[in-house]
Formats: sequence, structure tokens, C-alpha cells
Amino acid sequence: MSSSSTAMTSPSSSSTLTTQQRMLSAGSGAICTALFMTPLDVVKIRLQNQRHPVNTGECFIYSNGLMDHLCRSCKTPAKKKIPCEWYERPGNFTGTLDALIRIPKQEGLRSLWSGLSPTLLMAVPLTAFYFSAYDCLLARIRMMSERRRKGGEETSTSAIETLAPPIIAGTVARSVSVTLVAPLEVVRTKMQSEHMSLTEIGAAVRSTAGTHGWRGLYLGLVPTLWRDVPFSALYWAMYEIVKARILRARGKEAEMDFGTAFMAGAISGTIASVATNPFDVVKTSRQIELGREVADATEAARIRNEKMLTMMRRIVSKQGVMGLWAGIVPRVAKVAPACAIMIGSYEYFKVHFAHNNASRNH
Repeated sequence: MSSSSTAMTSPSSSSTLTTQQRMLSAGSGAICTALFMTPLDVVKIRLQNQRHPVNTGECFIYSNGLMDHLCRSCKTPAKKKIPCEWYERPGNFTGTLDALIRIPKQEGLRSLWSGLSPTLLMAVPLTAFYFSAYDCLLARIRMMSERRRKGGEETSTSAIETLAPPIIAGTVARSVSVTLVAPLEVVRTKMQSEHMSLTEIGAAVRSTAGTHGWRGLYLGLVPTLWRDVPFSALYWAMYEIVKARILRARGKEAEMDFGTAFMAGAISGTIASVATNPFDVVKTSRQIELGREVADATEAARIRNEKMLTMMRRIVSKQGVMGLWAGIVPRVAKVAPACAIMIGSYEYFKVHFAHNNASRNH
């Protein structure tokens, strides 16, 4: 039995699921991921700031497990609190475990989820759209492939036919979702790096559109696509292969469950993270540079317009080839569990809805 046919027989991929159920499953998975991953990043940032305080105007990347967020160090009076002020609280922690214990004890349990609420406003809808779009596209592509195969004399599934559907579905779903939110990404980055009010952001957006046209709202789209699309294509291809093999090893009657998806997601996330790390290094470098207080408008324009390969060459010339794999260990440590929790929760809720639909139909 081919890996694609195995995957299609699992309840989680059942055509009985509605688009709303898929989006609800993805949204629930996104919230589960953020709730679990945010405390780990809060602790990491608090420990980093304790050892090497971030200077005023400099930036750091904050992640809730779903997407990265740019925060800038900004010393302000107590009356003017900023979204990222939580990371500057004193702690004197001895390590990760000590921080996980003492932060909720001294500052309250909610402190482990500092800055979570604003990060979910875009992450949850985007994740819900992305995962449900991938599922629907994958089912449609496989259905077309199956019809074509039945119409001919071919009975077996080639490696290309097995890999192509998840790669195409992952590429299209991620490209569309990233493009749709690109203008919001510009707004979000300004809110996080410059702490603008909504009125100021509106004026900045109109100014950008007036100077560069509406294309100005998509200035960061290309590097984001370079990072996210290859990751998505590789991740989904590996996920479908690993998932199918696990189900096949468990036997003919095996059904999709949280454990299978969790394991497949962790393995696929690790492989995709390692392979696409150079794109992440470039994207992160660009975010940090643009987030700083750049006084020279010409320098800011140069950073925005610098091409992906040019930035890669600049990194290699300064740090060597291994500079493109800088931060690979912490990235894998962050991405692998986030992928595992997200896809595990997503598949769990899909199975739940599929079984509910089946019981209502009988």
C-alpha cells in the first residue's frame, strides 16, 4: 500500500470534515502550541537578558511557537508600559528550571505567558487558514491524481506522485497565507519595534503607500516566502511519509492519533529546520536590522531592498559558511516540539470531529 493511500484512510483526513471543523481544529492546535511553548521562550529571553542586557533601541526575537515577533528594548517611565517590558524584570535565576519555578512564584503564574495575548491575534487565524487550506488542497490534489490513475492503466503510485501532493499543497497554502497577511505583518512589526499608536500606524501605512505605492506594504514578503515556503514544502512531504510509515507499522486497522502525529511532526520539523536554517538566519538578520533605530533612511532602504543571495554572501564573508547555520540547535529545540504539539493537537481534534460526524450519520 502506498504512503499516500495509507494517509487518506485515516479518520483525520476524512472528507466528512467541514472547512469550519478543520479551521477550529487548527485554531485549537495553535492555542495549545502557544500555551505550551510561550513559557519556554519567556524563560529563555529572561535568562538571556539577565546575562547580556539588551541595549535601548536594540531588538530581540520572541516566539510563541507559531510565529516570531520583534521586540525592542525601550526604557520608559513606569506610567508608560510597553508590550515587551516584562523581559526587563529582575530575576537572578540560576537556570531554566529555577526560572520556571521562581517566575510564577514571585510574579504570578500569568507571568510565564507574558506578551502572549497580542501574539495570538494574528497567529491563530493565520494558522487556522494555513492548515485547513493545506488539508483541502491535499485532498483535492490526491483526488485528481487518483482519478487520473484509474482512467489509465497505471496501478502503482510512484515516488513523485507520493511526494508531489503534500509539496504542492504546502507550497500553495503557505504562499497564499503569508501573502494575505503581509500588510498586517508590516503593521505588526511597527507596533512591536516602534511602539506606535494605531493612529500613528495608520499615518505610517498611508505614507508608505504614498511613497512606494501599495507594493510598499509587501516589502518584507520575499524574504518571508524564502524562509517559510521551502520549510512548509519539506515539512509536509516528510510529515506525510513518516506518518504513513508509522501507521503502516502499527497494522492495517491503525487509526490516526495524537502520538503518531506528534512523532511525525517532531521528526519532520527537525529535518525541515536544519535544511532551511540559512533562510531563517537571513530573515532574522533583516528583522533585527530593520527593528533598530536606523537614522539613515538610505541605510534602511538598503536593508529592505537587499536580495536574499546578497545577504547570504554577506553573512558567509563575515562568519564563514557555518554562519548560515548559526543558532541551529536552539531553532530545532524550538521548532521540533512546536511542530509536534501543533500537528498532534490538530490531528487529535480532527479525529474527534470525524468520529462525531460518523456517529451522527449512523
